[in-house]
Amino acid sequence: MPEDAPEDNMTNSQVWFRGVRSSKFRHVYGVPFKRERCYDNIKITRNAHDSNFCAVNPKFVAIVTEVAGGGAFLVLPLDHTGRLDFNASRVTGHKGPVLDIKWNPFNDNIIASCSDDCTVKLWHIPDGGLSMHLTEWLVELHGHKRRVAYVEWHPTAENILLSAGFDYLIFVWDVGKGEAVKIIDCHSDVIYCMSFNRDGSLLATTCKDKKLRIIEPRRGIVLSEGQCHSGTKASKCTFLGNQGRVLTTGFSRYSDRQYAVWEQHDLSKPLVCETIDSSSGVVFPYYDYDTNMVYLAGKGDGNIRYYEVVDDAPYVHFLNQFLSGNPQRGLGFMPKRGVSTSSCEVFRFYKLHTARGLCEPIAMEDLYPDTAAPQPALTAKDWLSGVTISTHKPRMSNKDAPALQPQDANNRKKFAFLQWTRVRRRARTKV
Repeated sequence: MPEDAPEDNMTNSQVWFRGVRSSKFRHVYGVPFKRERCYDNIKITRNAHDSNFCAVNPKFVAIVTEVAGGGAFLVLPLDHTGRLDFNASRVTGHKGPVLDIKWNPFNDNIIASCSDDCTVKLWHIPDGGLSMHLTEWLVELHGHKRRVAYVEWHPTAENILLSAGFDYLIFVWDVGKGEAVKIIDCHSDVIYCMSFNRDGSLLATTCKDKKLRIIEPRRGIVLSEGQCHSGTKASKCTFLGNQGRVLTTGFSRYSDRQYAVWEQHDLSKPLVCETIDSSSGVVFPYYDYDTNMVYLAGKGDGNIRYYEVVDDAPYVHFLNQFLSGNPQRGLGFMPKRGVSTSSCEVFRFYKLHTARGLCEPIAMEDLYPDTAAPQPALTAKDWLSGVTISTHKPRMSNKDAPALQPQDANNRKKFAFLQWTRVRRRARTKV
């Protein structure tokens, strides 16, 4: 368990006294968008469920909203910023509150939602956005006996969707056929989080029974499991790239917030465990496969911490944090193919404010690396038959989207600018 972690582990505040660690990402910084580029006057849901309530892709931003009856979420084209019309069109087909939403990674017009009404629904959003309330879904998936808490698309296989319910079950759906192809029944309590690894061959889950599990989702068997954080509040997890490690966030028995790094084949004890702080909000991890950075953001926090992930102990190094005086109710993030390469943006959050009906984009800026292409690497049939392929490859060009530049091109621009600056300085000195 994390409390049994080695005593020589250092907290973030102690790391500062070792001096400046060499890292190519130590200059990453966050830039909030100006007010006119935010989304204002949104009735953001006040549901206490531990979800992000926001999903983003290069075309749309979707936000779960507060309604008097049933469940609804708002879908806006990215460029429809400013103050929202009170009567803006919404997706209103659920009979209970919407608990989670996720965009299809291979089709920017398809979004999945799950709800208190025990169903999972898929919706098609037209390119221009909604002109009226959307009540007709593409596919409705029935199977859960209690409310459905989370949905997760497979990262490489087309039409594979996972859903986790309060009936302690995970359903693996082939949405092309509209049927469940596997039911994973290995949890003894409520599931807090699901996370695929890079190629989708493994699934990590955290649960109210305080266990971390690594599952082979095609067969539905548990490959390894172990005691996770001992606190009573929700814990979250994410795979750390292709390194065979998993990062979890949770609480100690004394209600301190923690993160821990685990070896995926041996979950008997963490490789490292660190205390973050003593706040009460659940911490959500966001891992960037292209830069090997992990962002930690807590509900109710105003800041976003970010760390560099390395192969050697202590595996995670604190870099910096984005500070804000406005607490967040949830965070969505833009897929890498949708960020602005012209401003060296490497990650972008969409922050739902707690006190105001505002969705505020926050750009994390530095040099831009290659990323995954927006096409599936294999079909649902191939994945179910046992094929595993990674999608990690440079994005293909798209005439409707800004072209991505590889990291070396950005480096050349940066060094050329520095060289030009030095030449000007020398000229001034001679004068």
